[in-house]
Amino acid sequence: MIHSTAIVAPGAVIGAGTEIGPYSVIECEVQIGPGCRVGPYVHITGRTRIGAKNLFHTGCVIGDAPQDLKYKGDPTRLAIGDNNVFRENVTVHRSNTSGTQTIIGSHNLLMAGAHVGHNSDVGSHVIIANGALLGGHVSVADRAFISGNCLVHQFVRVGTLALMQGGAAISKDLPPFTVARGDNGICGLNTVGLRRAGFTTSQRLVLKKVYHALFRSGLPLSRAISAARAEFSQEPATILLDFIANSRRGVVSERRLGRRTLADGD
Repeated sequence: MIHSTAIVAPGAVIGAGTEIGPYSVIECEVQIGPGCRVGPYVHITGRTRIGAKNLFHTGCVIGDAPQDLKYKGDPTRLAIGDNNVFRENVTVHRSNTSGTQTIIGSHNLLMAGAHVGHNSDVGSHVIIANGALLGGHVSVADRAFISGNCLVHQFVRVGTLALMQGGAAISKDLPPFTVARGDNGICGLNTVGLRRAGFTTSQRLVLKKVYHALFRSGLPLSRAISAARAEFSQEPATILLDFIANSRRGVVSERRLGRRTLADGD
């Protein structure tokens, strides 16, 4: 079902049951899976591969060239999974070299005005709220929540079930299960997200102890990691410890909220 005012270039592949709205433009190397809905004034370009049952609201620009001065016009790629929602004016850029791609997983919600930069890798069940901006080469793990007007610097990693409070900005890695606050700060564990994800009371207690060992022991982080590994060997503690140990940019540091942090609230 393609509106009479839409432009679908020869060579574009449109899946069964997909709707293309008024004045949208689908360029020649795009592939859209079945059951998608492309609203009005949407532009999908580049070597973009889109799975099934994705919804694109008014004004989205998907698969355009990267905002990278080193980019020389190579035919680069964007891959999108299934059941994603892209709200008004979302922009997602394809990769900056032909051997790479930008990746969006499945079951994600990108709210109005959100931006995903080139070569980023967004997992599944991620929420990126209004006006949040991901720089190039950013990695966002499953079930992360990036609130409105957040800023994520290039090459930064956001761990699974991490949460960024509104307006937070990070240029260092955000560990799994933690809450980002302000500039490169964390203020405890994402206890609400952990409960909703089915983490047991004992698992949350272990994470609380690991958090204290890493960020409140007074030890240098490398020594705190070694001490915590000697004490905690079960998941999800190892997920948190491995993420921090493998960080190349360093990780954000704790910011106290008065006399307590969110890690005390569980």
